Amino acid sequence: MPLVVPGLQNNDGDQLSEWATKLMGKKIGDKHDETTFAKTDLPQKHRVIGPNQGMTMDFVPERLNVHVDESGVVKDVKHG
Repeated sequence: MPLVVPGLQNNDGDQLSEWATKLMGKKIGDKHDETTFAKTDLPQKHRVIGPNQGMTMDFVPERLNVHVDESGVVKDVKHG
């Protein structure tokens, strides 16, 4: 049986799953609609990463990394 200590377990997986549900298949833009998610509604610590785009390799656990394809559609969401 796993040890459960309130306050020590994190829910990053749950948060990441929520963000993936909100973002996958949509574009990041200035407003919300059925195909676009407003960039202003992303967490303060985030970055949108395009294909073949350089990025720093520092790991920031609370930062949301939003990976988009050539047309700007979200294909992956990760923390770091």
